[in-house]
Amino acid sequence: MKDIHTEKILVLDFGSQYTQLIARRVREAKVYSEIMPYNTPLGKIKKFRPKGIILSGGPSSVYQKGAPLCSRKIFDLNIPILGICYGMQLMTHLFGGKVARAQKREYGKAELFIDNNTGILKGLGDGTVVWMSHGDKIDEMPEGFVAIGHTPNSPVAAMGNVRKGFYGLQFHPEVVHTPKGSEILHNFIFSICGCSPSWTMKSFLDYSLGNIRKAVGKKKVICALSGGVDSTVVATLVSRAVGGQLISIFVNNGLLRKGEVEKVLNLFSETLHLNLKYADAADIFLKKLDGVIDPEQKRKIIGREFIRVFEREAKKRSDVVFLAQGTLYPDVIESVSFKGPSATIKTHHNVGGLPTKMKFKLIEPLRELFKDEVRVLGKEMGIPDDILWRQPFPGPGLAVRILGEITEGRLNILREADAIVLEEIKAAGLYRDIWQSFAVLLPVKTVGVMGDERTYENVIALRAVTSMDGMTADWVKLPYELLGRLSNRIINEVKGVNRVVYDISSKPPSTIEWE
Repeated sequence: MKDIHTEKILVLDFGSQYTQLIARRVREAKVYSEIMPYNTPLGKIKKFRPKGIILSGGPSSVYQKGAPLCSRKIFDLNIPILGICYGMQLMTHLFGGKVARAQKREYGKAELFIDNNTGILKGLGDGTVVWMSHGDKIDEMPEGFVAIGHTPNSPVAAMGNVRKGFYGLQFHPEVVHTPKGSEILHNFIFSICGCSPSWTMKSFLDYSLGNIRKAVGKKKVICALSGGVDSTVVATLVSRAVGGQLISIFVNNGLLRKGEVEKVLNLFSETLHLNLKYADAADIFLKKLDGVIDPEQKRKIIGREFIRVFEREAKKRSDVVFLAQGTLYPDVIESVSFKGPSATIKTHHNVGGLPTKMKFKLIEPLRELFKDEVRVLGKEMGIPDDILWRQPFPGPGLAVRILGEITEGRLNILREADAIVLEEIKAAGLYRDIWQSFAVLLPVKTVGVMGDERTYENVIALRAVTSMDGMTADWVKLPYELLGRLSNRIINEVKGVNRVVYDISSKPPSTIEWE
């Protein structure tokens, strides 16, 4: 079986909020890319066998105490290296050049004037708009490097050592605010590193089927099935690989949306024809969550209880060794701070929320994919669009959309409000255009007036965001008429709510979910 990972670009993370975007842009060029921490041992980098390395940006200055530094020896691997922003400054520092604090910092759009439109800037003409985000500048280039681009504030906005294939960019080609950023990255990936576009979902599908069959052998697998896109794709993929050896288990944890149980059971038995078992564990989950307020504790409790349910179900069947679940690359990045200095944002119930001891071996075939790649994979396997384009729903369910204590009464309030949100978003024809749209129950009450009487009831926050992969997101400017209908319906139809607010924060600095 052909290894589709033979041509790879390694991204070393120095703490930039855009690090994940770099990896995504490389993958969009159909070349496999992976993120590793800046201090990854040289031996591990050699074992990864990248055809090129990209050094990400970051918030540090190369001269400050404790600044992240990679091994100087990576430059002896005889492969091209691209430094972006801090990565460029680090390259300068390691090669004996000088980095200094800029008199005028550059944040936002800038005009790049191209001094040499060959190499990484090939085909860009005389200039282009780029996105800057830096306070330091290159004061003196290292020996062997030449300036190939400048801005009014940065005499060396791009530099290169063409003979060695080393390049530095003071701007961020990975963000959409650099219109020709993809062309610049393509120049590095294809012309300089010599990669070919072999990373496709068809090749990934064939590769994964073989890997799953090899790992599972004749053993049985149970799959954690939620009805969302990720678990649906996993179940379909594993079923295609091992057939009847897969048992998909749908767990009702008591934290699902209105009508979700009936919808999921019908979907997988009637449409996808999977071997599905239903486990009603709502009482168990709600008892474990009784009185719990801390969101991290909620996630970990839910993660542990999911595993316990699967273990109980496995005892009813012989030869169950593996647990398949829909962990995605963003889950891993956000849950585990192994990506260099990038902080742990929150624990995902199926990553950091898993117990340290469990009886299963994990199968996570989507662990290296972003959300949009999962949808492409599902399309490759023939999963219907109305399933693939379901908006993401968190594994911990409504538990992380109820701020504060989880009770049956508060769950019912949120379920009713959430159902109205989805109904109105679909009626407005916006469901496919929005990454996620949902309601959040806040842990506060406010004074209101209904029927000439004073009320003191709950607040619902509405959240709607656009995103490509969940790593970054922007709030949706919903029409005022739609916001008005949502507010009017929720206050009038959901008993216990007298105020509705709209969340207009982006990610970063906020996360999509409130917990």
